[in-house]
Amino acid sequence: MASSSFMPYLYISIVSRTHISLSNSAISAMFFKKAVNKAELTVLLPDKSLLIARCSGSFLGGLFGPVCEIDVLLNDAETRKTAELKTEDGKVEKNYLFYDGESVSGKVNLNVRQTGKRLEHQGIRIEFVGQIELFSDKSNTHEFVNLVKELALPGELTQNRSYDFEFTQVEKPYESYVGTNVRLRYFLKVTVMRRLSDLVKEYELIVHQLATYPDVNNSIKMEVGIEDCLHIEFEYNKSKYHLKDVIVGKIYFLLVRIKIQHMELQLIKKEMTGIGPSTTTETDTVAKYDIMDGAPVKGESIPIRLFLAGYDLTATMRDVNKKFSVRYFLNLVLVDEEDRRYFKQQEVVLWRKAPEKIRKRNFQRYESPEPRPTLPAEQQPEM
Repeated sequence: MASSSFMPYLYISIVSRTHISLSNSAISAMFFKKAVNKAELTVLLPDKSLLIARCSGSFLGGLFGPVCEIDVLLNDAETRKTAELKTEDGKVEKNYLFYDGESVSGKVNLNVRQTGKRLEHQGIRIEFVGQIELFSDKSNTHEFVNLVKELALPGELTQNRSYDFEFTQVEKPYESYVGTNVRLRYFLKVTVMRRLSDLVKEYELIVHQLATYPDVNNSIKMEVGIEDCLHIEFEYNKSKYHLKDVIVGKIYFLLVRIKIQHMELQLIKKEMTGIGPSTTTETDTVAKYDIMDGAPVKGESIPIRLFLAGYDLTATMRDVNKKFSVRYFLNLVLVDEEDRRYFKQQEVVLWRKAPEKIRKRNFQRYESPEPRPTLPAEQQPEM
C-alpha cells in the first residue's frame, strides 16, 4: 500500500492518488488543511503529481500544536478590580484594572505539553507594552511604553517552569481606549525565543487615568440667536464634568418669532486622528435629551438635566502621543415647523473621578484645558 511506503508508522487513508510507489525522500512539499477532527495531507511529488491523504486531528495536534502553554498570573489577581472595554469588533472584554504609577507583578507559567521532550529556546522574556494602533495602518504601531525583563537565558525546557516578574511603579501616561479609528492598549507580552518561530502570549490590561479638578469650575453662559427672529440664552452649571456627573442647566427665550416645534440637547463625541491636513474626524452622538416639544413663548425658561452615568463615555483626551484626540461637545438643536434645524455647540471636558477608597492618593491633576482654536465657519453651524 502507498500508505506503508509513505509513512510506515501512521495509519493514513488515501483520498486520491496518482503514483503510489513513494519513499519519504520523494516528498518535495507538504500542505495541511485542518478540519474539525481530521485533516487533509497534500503531497506535491517531484513529477508534479499529487497525493492527498487524511489523518486524524490528534496526530496533527501533536506534530504542529504548541509544544508549550504560556500562562500569566498576577500576584494580586484575587483583590484587583476589573474593568470592561469594548473591542474593535464591538464585543466587551473584562480585564484587570491598573492606574498610573502602580506596579505590575506576577508569575509566568510554562507548561511543557509533551512529557520528556526538550524545548530548546534562545531566551525567555516578558515585556510591559503601551501601544497605539491606527486601524487605517495596522502594520505601523506606535509604542510609548516598552519595559523588558529577561526571565531565562538560552537553554532548554524539559519540565514545567515558573518565573517571577515585577515592573515597579510603571508610568502609564494615557487611558486605555478603543474608538472608531484608533486603539490604545496596554498588555504583557511573554516571548519564548526559538530559531524558527517564537512562542508568544499577550495578556491584556486596562488602564484608567484618574484626575481631580480645582474647586473653580466656571459655568457656561451664552446668548445666541438669529437676528430679529430668535434670541435665546442658555446656561450650563459647569464646564467640566466627571463621567458619573449630571449636566444641569436652563434655556431662556428672550425673543421668539419663528415657530419652534422641537428642541433637544445632544452630547457629541469627536475622535480626531492624524496631524494637520491628514486629520480624520469621526463624530458620534452618544446621548440625546429631549428638552421641549411644542412652541415656546417669550420669557419662557426650560430646565435641563442630563445624567451621564448611563452612557458609555471616556475621559477627554487631547493630543495623545501626537496621534489622536477625543473631545466632547454639548449640541443644542432646535427644529422649526418647516424642519429647518438650528445648532449651537459648546465644548465640555469629561474626566474620570477617583473611587472613594483611593481618592486620598496623589493622582494627576489636570489644569483647565488651554483654549482651542474655533472650527471654521463651514464646520460649525451656528444659530
